[in-house]
Amino acid sequence: MSPLDAKTPPAAKAAMREAAGLEARGLTAPPVLKGADGEGSVQVHQDNSMKIEGAKVFSVYGKGGIGKSTTSSNLSAAFSKLGKRVLQIGCDPKHDSTFTLTGQLQPTVIDILKEVDFHAEELRPEDFVTEGYNGVMCIEAGGPPAGTGCGGYVVGQTVKLLKQHHLLDDTDVVLFDVLGDVVCGGFAAPLQHADRAVIVTANDFDSIYAMNRIIAAVQAKSTNYKVRLAGCVANRSKDTDEVDRFCDKVGFKRIAHMPDYDAIRRSRLKKKTLFEMPDEEDIVMARREYIKLAETLWNGTEPLAPQAMPDRDIFELLGFD
Repeated sequence: MSPLDAKTPPAAKAAMREAAGLEARGLTAPPVLKGADGEGSVQVHQDNSMKIEGAKVFSVYGKGGIGKSTTSSNLSAAFSKLGKRVLQIGCDPKHDSTFTLTGQLQPTVIDILKEVDFHAEELRPEDFVTEGYNGVMCIEAGGPPAGTGCGGYVVGQTVKLLKQHHLLDDTDVVLFDVLGDVVCGGFAAPLQHADRAVIVTANDFDSIYAMNRIIAAVQAKSTNYKVRLAGCVANRSKDTDEVDRFCDKVGFKRIAHMPDYDAIRRSRLKKKTLFEMPDEEDIVMARREYIKLAETLWNGTEPLAPQAMPDRDIFELLGFD
């Protein structure tokens, strides 16, 4: 481990001390990097006034199209079934994260801000927050038009609005549903707020390759922020052998498995979470898995520190017969 010196940022010093404590207990520590948000990063460090306090914060990541929004919405519903007050924030210009919780597409924060010429003081909570299934509060951060800006700005403005209106004061769980596998600053912005990051994957090479890159991104952020990896959810997969083989190799953990149930597809067509669907066998089984995942996350997970694999190594592990 690098020695502390006068040029070491305070947050990095804290990370080094935490790492030393983990190592003393025989646990693997996250990597210690010298950059503000990771080596070579030019991102601005988060303003302390924007910290989300009092709630447990989770960020859901994964390859584009892997089922993050479906996973997030059912997980939010599961948390609400445990009696928790939940806020789900969709972080994608597609703004369909909360679709099954509310039954319709919601306007985005960025679009609503445009309507008032970015005078946020003119907005009321009901302008950008909608109550969904079982009391889950839903917000779609949205994003800038393609090729014109960074999603990190929108995430920051959304959290700022929530704090200004004290909408986080009575919240137990905040869940960020983050757009696909682009590990840029906008992609990483929710990690500045999260306690734990969850990765949704499938039992195939492309999904696991994306998971490997997301692991690297989260590990870089963990140097100066509290976020740690909770584990992965094997989604839309009959088997989990490839996921488990990767996890064993890098020191990661699968914390849930959601088979490729057709009921999940049907629920999205009906604009509902699984908790609003009929009590069919596969639906009941899927609900049970989401409840179990919510309990696992709420009760706390070991802070995992897997080591992302070089591209060549992951191809050797999974990419060839």
